[in-house]
Amino acid sequence: MKLTRIFLSLLLLPLCLLAYEPVEWTANDGQLVLQDVPRIPDDLVQRLNRYQNVRSASLLDWADDEGIFIRTRFGELSQIHQVREPGGVRRQLTWFPEPIGQVTRRGDRPELSITMDEGGGEQDQIILFDPRSAKTTRLTDGESRNRLVRWSRDGRKMAFQSTRRNGRSNDLWWMEPGKPDSTELLLEAPDGSWFGPVDFGKRGRLLLVQQFISVDDSRIYILDLEERNLYLVAGSTESPSANKAISFDDKGTGFYFITNMRGRAAELAWMSPGEEPRIEFVTQDTPWDVTEFAVSEDGTRGAFVTNEDGIGRLYLMNTVTRKFSRVDKIPLGLINGLRFHPDNRRLAFNLSTAQTPSDVYVLELGRKPETARALKRWTFSEVGGLDTSEFAQPRLVRYPTFDMRGDRQRMVPAFLYLPPGKGPHPVIIHVHGGPESQYRPAFSKRTQMWLAELGVAVIAPNIRGSTGYDSEYLALDNGMLREDAIRDIGALLDWIAEQRELDADRVAIHGSSYGGYVVLASAVHYSDRLRAGVDVVGISNFVTFLENTEEYRRDFRRLEYGDERIPEVREFLESISPLNHADEIDIPLLVVQGRNDPRVPASESEQIVQALRNRGRPVWYIEALNEGHGYDRKENRDISEQATILFLQKYLLEP
Repeated sequence: MKLTRIFLSLLLLPLCLLAYEPVEWTANDGQLVLQDVPRIPDDLVQRLNRYQNVRSASLLDWADDEGIFIRTRFGELSQIHQVREPGGVRRQLTWFPEPIGQVTRRGDRPELSITMDEGGGEQDQIILFDPRSAKTTRLTDGESRNRLVRWSRDGRKMAFQSTRRNGRSNDLWWMEPGKPDSTELLLEAPDGSWFGPVDFGKRGRLLLVQQFISVDDSRIYILDLEERNLYLVAGSTESPSANKAISFDDKGTGFYFITNMRGRAAELAWMSPGEEPRIEFVTQDTPWDVTEFAVSEDGTRGAFVTNEDGIGRLYLMNTVTRKFSRVDKIPLGLINGLRFHPDNRRLAFNLSTAQTPSDVYVLELGRKPETARALKRWTFSEVGGLDTSEFAQPRLVRYPTFDMRGDRQRMVPAFLYLPPGKGPHPVIIHVHGGPESQYRPAFSKRTQMWLAELGVAVIAPNIRGSTGYDSEYLALDNGMLREDAIRDIGALLDWIAEQRELDADRVAIHGSSYGGYVVLASAVHYSDRLRAGVDVVGISNFVTFLENTEEYRRDFRRLEYGDERIPEVREFLESISPLNHADEIDIPLLVVQGRNDPRVPASESEQIVQALRNRGRPVWYIEALNEGHGYDRKENRDISEQATILFLQKYLLEP
């Protein structure tokens, strides 16, 4: 009788008071912790092996007459390699225990500066590396966050961004390597903004400086390093605009920048500052955003890239006449990392297509600055023996959402990948992070793996708040409009239901960072229309996120999401946070997190996992103890991807 009463009492206890002990196992020397995740079957590991061994290469810089420096991976981590000729052998130069970050050439000297953190915590230090001797020297204090290195043209001075003043502010500093006492604070950044160096003038007296406040408010300054006078040359408080400084011109009389100050697409422009500033809008007849620009060392040639509905287009320009022309011989894909050779006759860049991973190409330039000759591929990244011609290419679609733009229904762009065979196919919705970002159809081994292994369709929408369209679209999710972006997912579900080739009864959603928040919020609102969700380093509560994200980025994030210190804003953020609606989430979740994440703290994942477990919801949880905002180590990334496949097999594909 007594035992019966105890049993009945336990049944009446709130579920949250019952201790739940997940089934836990570890991998990778205990650095990867998996809870309630089944052991990965050996046959699945073998099937995915080819995809998970796909490599890529990206350009770092020219190595003068000794080829190029690239970033690639032969083992677990991305390191610096050198390639001396097209298709040549990649010689590994660095063997650091962490993946390399930003790499910058030391002016006209052979050394390279490298940023590197530890365990994904983003407290980057600057290391000077000599590729001839492999000698390394740490240049920063070992404690602060240091990045955005720029060298004077003679390599004597290094300007950089650092939080060393108070651990919070992203200030502008400079130093002379080899003289530890030379480190000096140049500009103190106001809270919430970032100062960063862009380019030294030829004589080293002037420094082009970028101030980043928000995605639609950035300003350009020129700093006189002798007089210590600071001049605002683009952007303002009264009329905010996005302005991206590029470089001084060859004469030092002006500078190039990318701007939307005229309320149009991001244009390439040139400015001659002074009492009567002169601006030339170079690409004023181009309706697409310019994303990148580079100028040759002799100043006669320029090259820029446009984002044309997600596709990158390369243009060559005569800097004297401002005449430019498009290079049509380049395969359709994403182009970035433009670097002119010091001889001014070659242009190197990265190219990634839907069917091929990123590799380095070199364009031989014509006699006229705006013309080109041959295109040569310098790196050939391995694809695990896969036939890339069979990889799916996406189709750009647009679907109607809930509101109007003028007198027309607003349309949301999305990229749709279809697997072979007849439908209707199960669907994975993939949502990009940011939110100030854009899904673009670069090569994705993950997408191709999902299509081949699961037989699913993948659709990647650029919901409101995405970049690459216009400033109005970018601002449509700001502040109190946050959940309008989630309504775009609801509209996508409506659209999926109308497509004969798609199975609306089998839909899962996947996203990282802000995309992880979208996964959780969609699970709150659309659990009746979704089968499962995969949340990677996602925000579960905007208030706790803002309170716990690292100080150096907290005020910047408040501009996007709202200031939780304001009572009415706090109330709103709490009202839309998935954590506070965990009882409305009725689909299985896989949650992936890095312990050292400075952007979205691990507590964001831990609290949503616990809340759902308290309610008896199935949750798989993966945490890497040596990672930050995403997984950089192949050994961790492999198991996470394998677990994702296993999760989707169980909860998306099984009846």
